[in-house]
This record gives sequence, structure tokens and C-alpha cells, in this order.
Amino acid sequence: MAARTETVEFDGEAGRIDCALDWPDGDVRGWALVLHPHPLHGGARGNKVVTTIARAANQRGLVAVRPDFRGVGQSAGSFDHARGETRDMIGLVEQFRARYPQAAAGAWALGGFSFGTAVAAHVYEAFAQRGSAPDALMLAGPAVARFALEGQEQPSRVPLDRTLLVHGEVDDVVPLAEVFDWLRADGVPVTVVPGAGHFFHGHLITLRGLMEAHIARLCG
Repeated sequence: MAARTETVEFDGEAGRIDCALDWPDGDVRGWALVLHPHPLHGGARGNKVVTTIARAANQRGLVAVRPDFRGVGQSAGSFDHARGETRDMIGLVEQFRARYPQAAAGAWALGGFSFGTAVAAHVYEAFAQRGSAPDALMLAGPAVARFALEGQEQPSRVPLDRTLLVHGEVDDVVPLAEVFDWLRADGVPVTVVPGAGHFFHGHLITLRGLMEAHIARLCG
């Protein structure tokens, strides 16, 4: 559990980005940006999968940053099919680094659930091109293949050495075969949770353990 949670605002292209920051109990060793599922289907930063990833980050000493995408909660704007959301999150990373330099100087983990995985993959790619990629990438129920950015010939790719992909065996929102099709060319493995659906009901403890172990391995 977070030692404390505060609400802060960052600036997005469409206006305010309302954001929760979960601070760990003890020394801050870095930070994690955790992105929520589809805004038009009830996705928000309080989603249980999102908060599960955030708790895993807190357990490893990372500040968990949980923004609401544009049009959700108190965040300004409207849904933009991962395009505007990606630009907003790139800007949020830069603002976080300027505002919280001590946390930003440590390890950086990037996570997402469902629609949030698409934005996370795009953000990862953007910073990898700048030579400042996150140390760890964690994607649950990945829907990256559904949200290619304008001008992309194919969905964003993810690195073999830094990525944890977790998917439910019986996910009926994003079929497992769709994930395999996206990853096949690069051979990135998928951790499949037996019996789990898209929202990991009854399997959140397993998900948290997988996420925490990945952060521990790559973020120290």
C-alpha cells in the first residue's frame, strides 16, 4: 500500500491532466508511470489492475504516477484514440522530471493495462528514440495492436530485454491470439495466467507478484 497519495496536475495539449501520485513507505528509488484502460469503457486511474501495478511499484520503492487520460475525471479534453494521449504522456514525463528531480533521477518503470498498454508502448518508443527509454516496461492485457499511431505502418514494438507482458488465458476482450500475432515477428514472450480473464478477477495477487518481480529485476 502507498504511504500516502496526493493529487497533482500536469499540463496536457487539451488542458489539465489530473493525476494521483502514490508515494512509497521509505526511501524513493525511482518512479513508475501507470496508464489506465479505455476511457470510453469506464477506464480510469482507480482501475484495480492499475492500482495493483502501482502497489507493486510502491513495494519496490517507486513513486506510482496514475494520470487520468483526457476526458476522464477532472482531466480536460476528449478521447483521441491513443494519439493525443501519447503526446500528453510524453509531456507529463518531461514535467515530472522537472518537478520531481530526485525521484526522476532513479529508476523509471512504465506500465499499462489494456488501452493503457498502447499508450505505454508508444511512449516507450518515443523515449527510446531519444536515448532515454524506461528501465522496465510492464503491459497487462495488451491491446497495442489496436491503436497504431497516425503514420505508423505497424503497431509500436516492445523490447525483449525490458518487457513483461501478462495476459489472461480466457481474455474475451483482447484474445490471446491477437497478442501473439503482434509479437510473433520479434519473439517477445507472453506470461499467460491460467483461468484469468481480461480484468484478472481473482488473479490480482498473481499479477502483482509478476510485476513486482519484474521491477525488482530491472530497477534494483
